[in-house]
Amino acid sequence: MINEPAELDPSSPEPIELAPALLERMAAVRAAALHTLEAGEPVYGVNTGMGNLSKVRLSEAGQRVHQRNLLLGRAVGGPPWLAPDESRAVLIGRLKTFLTGDSAVSVGLIQQLVALINSDYTPAVPAEGAGSAGEIIPLAHAAGPLVGIGWLLAPARGDSGGAGDSGGAGSAGGLRPAGGLLPAFELGPKEGIALLAGTPGAAGRAALAAAKVRRLADRLTDVAAGAIAVVGANRDPYEPAAARGDDVLAAEFARLRELAGPEPEPRSLQAPVSFRVAGHVNAHVRRTLQQLDDAVDRAFTGVSDSPAYLDGDFVGTAGFHGIDLAAYCDHLTTALAHAAEVSTARLHRLLDPTVTGLTAQLAREPGPQAGLVAVHKRAVATTHQLRRLTLPTAISTAETSNGQEDVQTFSWEAVGNLAEAIRLTRKTTACELLAVRQAFALSGRAIPPGLQDLVRAVDAVVPPIDVDRPFGEDLTRLLAEVI
Repeated sequence: MINEPAELDPSSPEPIELAPALLERMAAVRAAALHTLEAGEPVYGVNTGMGNLSKVRLSEAGQRVHQRNLLLGRAVGGPPWLAPDESRAVLIGRLKTFLTGDSAVSVGLIQQLVALINSDYTPAVPAEGAGSAGEIIPLAHAAGPLVGIGWLLAPARGDSGGAGDSGGAGSAGGLRPAGGLLPAFELGPKEGIALLAGTPGAAGRAALAAAKVRRLADRLTDVAAGAIAVVGANRDPYEPAAARGDDVLAAEFARLRELAGPEPEPRSLQAPVSFRVAGHVNAHVRRTLQQLDDAVDRAFTGVSDSPAYLDGDFVGTAGFHGIDLAAYCDHLTTALAHAAEVSTARLHRLLDPTVTGLTAQLAREPGPQAGLVAVHKRAVATTHQLRRLTLPTAISTAETSNGQEDVQTFSWEAVGNLAEAIRLTRKTTACELLAVRQAFALSGRAIPPGLQDLVRAVDAVVPPIDVDRPFGEDLTRLLAEVI
């Protein structure tokens, strides 16, 4: 039972039920807002046109159809569609902002939104092409099914893409028209523009991405510790004293030391840099993740509606700008790209007998067998893809709406880049993990206690590597079951 907006988690797949007291508060706000509208003062998008047409006052008849028309005329997107878990996160993000009261929408619309979230279907929301100051295009697609407009993604068979590697947006079981899924609903005053306002989609998707990065960050640490342990790397770089003044780094050092286990006689005074910097790299991922978490919290607790109903009046705001979300999504994308590059470098070193003391390319019989050399090549190609995602998104602006909108942040695109960065970083992590497991198998080293659960999870889906085989199948299983 949800009592406050903060209790809603865009990454949770659980059904949503709102407490009666919360709905009563929303009903009171709605009644007050309707009373304010009775004065007849111009309110943007309610009794006026939108954008460059905001100077046009709407007749009573025009107002009755305007709110639905707002959704119709702005649904200009198309495939590829968001994966179901991301589409659901957009809806929950919209619900969280409605429950602040700033949108002053009816309890009926809130309940219609909850019914859509709790259904087996999600809206077909375009993954690309927001192109505006805010998110009106993708939000028009997300909100359309509330009033029988647009398309729905049918339930996927199997994983929805929340933790696995679905291979792209919109991996559901197909499309169906939105009409008929929910009871008929007519939008009232202010409700169409409220559905299109702010950045709830980027915020919801960012919250979902943050949950995925938290899991991925733990795997980055696990795999780096495995590489450190299997090559017998000198543990000096992870000493507590070396993290002075940085609690995040100190915690990462502690995790690496615990997972990698007791230090054997080091093979060399210094391991390659990609091993020595593992703590700093992973700590940076966790630190930037916290910055994105904070930006998401600000997006959901701040004022993002426009016009927002504040202190008994409708106020035009700029809460749709989304620079906070865009910047920290970009920051985390870059942190993941760097982590993937370092992981790929360690993987290359794991193939080198001078670093590991093992056979070349981790092959059982080098020469007749190539070992894992092509696995490293796949990781190299993946990091190349990642580098192309690291260009900041909020540095390109263009005028739209006849100059009414002359600046954008492209936060929708920024969170899309982050989702892709997560997908690709998981791939490089799987490549390194496969090499770590094979190195342990060839070395005969005991698996440190902290890594035994991880190794058992790998062994459950990847058979022992004694000869060359299509290692892509092993990586696919690791992505589905372990990473």
